[in-house]
Amino acid sequence: MVNRKKTDLQTLLIFLLIIIGISLVSSIYFTRIDFTADKRFTLSDITRSEMKGLDDEMQVTVYLDGDFPAGFKRLQNAVSDLLSDYKAYSGSKLNYKFINPSEGGEEQATTFYQQLSEKGLLATNLSVKTEEGITQKIIFPSALISYKGKEIAVNFLQSRMGASPEEVLNNSVQNLEYAFTTAIRKLKRGGKPKIGFTEGHDELTDPQLADAMGSLQSAFEPGRVNLQTISLEGISKLNLLVIPKPQKSFTELEKYKIDYFIAHGGSVLWAIDQVNAELDSLRGAGTQLAFVKSLNLDDMLFRYGVKLNYNLIADLNCAKIPLKVGGAAGQAQMQMVPWIYYPLFVSISNHPVVKNIDAVRSEFSGSIDTLAVAGIRKDVLLSSSPYSKLLTVPALISLQQVEQAPNPAEFKGQPQITAVAIEGVFPQVFKNRPVPEGILDPMTTVGVSKPAKMIVLSDGDMLKNQVSTQDGSPFPLGYDRYTQQQFGNKTFFLNAVDYLTDDPAIIMLRSKEVKMHLLDRARIKEDHTFWQLINIGLPLVLLVITGVSLYFYRKRKYS
Repeated sequence: MVNRKKTDLQTLLIFLLIIIGISLVSSIYFTRIDFTADKRFTLSDITRSEMKGLDDEMQVTVYLDGDFPAGFKRLQNAVSDLLSDYKAYSGSKLNYKFINPSEGGEEQATTFYQQLSEKGLLATNLSVKTEEGITQKIIFPSALISYKGKEIAVNFLQSRMGASPEEVLNNSVQNLEYAFTTAIRKLKRGGKPKIGFTEGHDELTDPQLADAMGSLQSAFEPGRVNLQTISLEGISKLNLLVIPKPQKSFTELEKYKIDYFIAHGGSVLWAIDQVNAELDSLRGAGTQLAFVKSLNLDDMLFRYGVKLNYNLIADLNCAKIPLKVGGAAGQAQMQMVPWIYYPLFVSISNHPVVKNIDAVRSEFSGSIDTLAVAGIRKDVLLSSSPYSKLLTVPALISLQQVEQAPNPAEFKGQPQITAVAIEGVFPQVFKNRPVPEGILDPMTTVGVSKPAKMIVLSDGDMLKNQVSTQDGSPFPLGYDRYTQQQFGNKTFFLNAVDYLTDDPAIIMLRSKEVKMHLLDRARIKEDHTFWQLINIGLPLVLLVITGVSLYFYRKRKYS
């Protein structure tokens, strides 16, 4: 009996020592086993590397706290779980907390909302069911990251036109790692990547680019660049060159500098209109002759494997414009009418730039053809709908077209490419060509560039925000002040900038998928009584069976 007791104590002691040893090891070394099919709880190698590379304290403040419906509660829990993993891999150098921005009085909350908006955090309205009915609640599905005296905003709600609330929240959950890791990576860089928006060719004005450039301020250093005056040394300091809807032709000197920039691995975002057509001109005269522009860029783009066509896309999937339809008592009446020359582009590609984004609004867009060039890979980002057609130019466009119902039979063409991403080693345009006058230190032409990336858009207005006619203040990029609808232009632009300036491994985080396993609502309604009985009755039946079985077992054993 004594030996049995001694053996039991030794076994217990060994068991306790094993538990203590496992606890000590787990407190030093962090690991986990992810049994999910989509590896939703596994951080990527690049995220783990970024966390292990922290050399100072990092604070993450999440403003998604409060009483939410189940969907937003899931998003809140996903953020908490993700940041918990970040903290573990950072060696506890990353700390996080959740704050409810709606706490306090109404006036205090309004002031706080304004402060968060100024820092780049985006708010959304949430409908919440209460005992009194449905009320609207302002929430911030966003976070603010602070590191070494710098801050950056992270917005993780991925809205998309036509998507159900479940899909929106699922897209947001699967985008969390990309959103946080890219923000942390930018903070750790110290110096912000430099982005130059060209000027000198009647490009989009500062007010028209206000939101595009303003949205980059937290993580980049945007500014204007004049290709005529900037030196080769100056342009080589840029990380990205944006060419936003030029109206005048480029000189050979300016093209040489662009070619020099690309040859040294620089990225370019081309937003080019090949046709001159504007709605403002139509409003004044009622008709306008759409004619081709002469930008002197065709030879460059052709060498890079892209051909911007001289045409216009008319699409039944289009935005609306306000139009005067009559008047009463001296007051003009306005009506929103579909305008087929304002196509909405939706991508079905899984490319990180366009994955899970909303429709992109355009104005008088043309089509793009791609050409086979050795060493260059192309990915179609955006295209028109199958209910579109091409209009060759020159052509006369009239506002009276809105009075005529489009014939669907005329709009059954192939989807037209309107945005394409190209990357690889690009041929040098000025190889075996004379160096333009004004270049004092010409580059050595080796035939191909360093690996570089580009995105080509067939409409510069994709980057243009609307401007208030009353006070000249800019609206958010992609926001239509007439329909009060937010399109995906801003998300598309920011994704494009990330793609063109960052490591491809970071961008691939956007391809991470978390599969939804949604219940069939029709079957729930049809079979809910049956499953309620199963859930309530089956445990009781099992309990009775277990009790009876134990009774007869004990009776047989001890009788």
